[in-house]
Amino acid sequence: MKTYSTDKIRNVVLMGGTRSGKTTFAEAMLFEGKVIDRRGTVEAKNTVSDNTEVEQLFQRSIYSTPLFAEFMDHKLNIIDAPGADDFIGGVVSAMKVCDSGIMLINAQQGVEVGTEIHARYAEERNFPVVLAVNQLETEKANWDNTIDSLNQAFGSKAVVFQYPVNPGLGFDSFIDVLTMKLYRYKDENGTREELDIPADQVGKAEEMRAVLMEMAAESDESLMEKFFEDGELSEEDMNKGLNIGFVKGELYPIFCLSAKKCIGVKRIMQFMIDVAPAPSEKVNGPISLFVYKSSVEQHLGEVSYFKVMSGKIGEAQDLVNPVTGSKERVTALYAVAGKKKEKVSELVAGDLGCTVKLRSVKTNQTLNQPGYEEVVEPTVFPPSRYRAAIKAKDEKDEEKLGEALNRAAAEDPTLVVEYSKELKQTILNGQGEQHINILKWHLNNTNKIEIDLFAPKIPYRETITKVANATYRHRKQSGGAGQFGEVTLLVEPIVEGVETTAKFKIDGKEQVLNVRAKEEFVLDWGGKWEFYNCVVGGAIDANFMPAIKKGIIQRLEEGPLTGSYARDIRVFVYDGKMHPVDSKEIAFIIAGRNAFREAFRNAGPKIMEPIYLVEVMVPGDCMGDVMSDIQNRRGMIEGMSSKKGFQVLRARVPLAELYRYSTTLSSLTSGRATFTQELIEYQQVPADVQEKLLKEYEAESKEED
Repeated sequence: MKTYSTDKIRNVVLMGGTRSGKTTFAEAMLFEGKVIDRRGTVEAKNTVSDNTEVEQLFQRSIYSTPLFAEFMDHKLNIIDAPGADDFIGGVVSAMKVCDSGIMLINAQQGVEVGTEIHARYAEERNFPVVLAVNQLETEKANWDNTIDSLNQAFGSKAVVFQYPVNPGLGFDSFIDVLTMKLYRYKDENGTREELDIPADQVGKAEEMRAVLMEMAAESDESLMEKFFEDGELSEEDMNKGLNIGFVKGELYPIFCLSAKKCIGVKRIMQFMIDVAPAPSEKVNGPISLFVYKSSVEQHLGEVSYFKVMSGKIGEAQDLVNPVTGSKERVTALYAVAGKKKEKVSELVAGDLGCTVKLRSVKTNQTLNQPGYEEVVEPTVFPPSRYRAAIKAKDEKDEEKLGEALNRAAAEDPTLVVEYSKELKQTILNGQGEQHINILKWHLNNTNKIEIDLFAPKIPYRETITKVANATYRHRKQSGGAGQFGEVTLLVEPIVEGVETTAKFKIDGKEQVLNVRAKEEFVLDWGGKWEFYNCVVGGAIDANFMPAIKKGIIQRLEEGPLTGSYARDIRVFVYDGKMHPVDSKEIAFIIAGRNAFREAFRNAGPKIMEPIYLVEVMVPGDCMGDVMSDIQNRRGMIEGMSSKKGFQVLRARVPLAELYRYSTTLSSLTSGRATFTQELIEYQQVPADVQEKLLKEYEAESKEED
């Protein structure tokens, strides 16, 4: 392959919901670009994209697949992104390195939730997108309904550039209002003829062309002047004006497509070359690469996929990670079309490629020539929506499992692996159950590790509602030196904005505690606690106060009710006893811990649970089922609204009720809904739930004993 200059490169991501036909379209683009001489199919499991064993097994795109095609003396870098919401990370990372997108719309369904999700990401980034209405050859293809849904979703920005003559089973022709030609296709290999527009369609086509011409003229003052003077614009002028509007995200061109029959493919590729933006990276700057994807591939090992952000990279180039300081040597460069890797001698700014066997580079990292310190801003991925606990079935595999999980998380930033000290579990955080199940497949089949996935524990919080005191004496005599420590303390709830008076009724008597020292602590898990030394008369030596505090902290880290973290408590140590010989630090740790536990249990204790704000985007016909399910999960409906043809439901739902929610939602809506979730607060659990949790913890503690 020759080296293409930056202005001859187009980086395009294929977007759209599941079953919109992206993989089939990618195959057609590679065919038109002479990368392949025969198109594969998803059914036959022989496409260039979707080439991994797991993708072929599940018959869906799971990973973003880099591809390329040489067309009209340009290089089209294409990333086929997955459509399922569970694998949104592939879309987000592809948009980071691409300059425009082609969003496929299923002509049988119109705009779907998957379409809206991808559109939202594009809109947030002012990302230029072509709307390609695909599957116009199917019996249920409905052009008019699809256009209505596009107008609803994208407003006046969605503009028809082409319309079909005969959508449905006989689809073979469309009219292009930009070129003012009718394109008729003779076979399923994209062989076409350009014809004049039929007389009965000329008026409609001219009206549509006039709209395009006005939009092109409005984008540039010089074009506007020319339009006023001449009353029209040439195709070249229109391309120039449309390019400006397209790049700004002010225009979403609508094209006709049958990827299966290779109809309209070549015309879209031509449009991307004529109108879509070339990369804007610095051609003459120092060498800088951004790694947007990494994977381990058979026979190759570690493969790093990158975009050249600046300069020109050649073989045997030494680079440095400006964050870690690690040095890397790029020994070989490749242009990528799925599993096919074509060796190239160099890649210029804006181009996409890959290299192999870098030692320590991860996804989302930058590599620069020595002395260049600029770091590319990492891709920001959406927060996790699914939690699952994981452990190896065989304890001997635990270390191996940990290594495999760390590698998986390094390759896929939307997979977050954490060991929870609080819950004593390894927790997987992902985008959905499908996302986690793909990881499970790899652990079972690639790493040969059998695992269990199960509902993770809930990070409850414990606190108190009233004042209580307690005394605990620790005495231990074991033949030698003994242990003795006695602590009397009082606990009080911390209420935001309310300071303590240090006046309490203790044992039926009013008492004012003499505060000698006060310490405030902000807790890592939220909330705070305060420690007051109110001991007078030398009942407890000041040297033992750190030990008492240590014992209390131990109980805060493992609350008396369920073993969860405790928070928002004031502790007043105001009396106790010590022994001139047997009083030791350990004795006061134990005494402080147990006195705190007893006082806590008598202080109207309550368990707090995490509450999430859940926002569900759902088709109107499924709204009733979704609402009922939310309410069955102890959810509180906060509001409903409509957005771009969908209903949006907002509700507060306890985390304890959200396990496998993504799966249930998909089942209720046949995969037509999506949701987001965000932790917003902790609330007291209902009395029956608290009673259940206390019994479960008591039974668990007995088993451990």
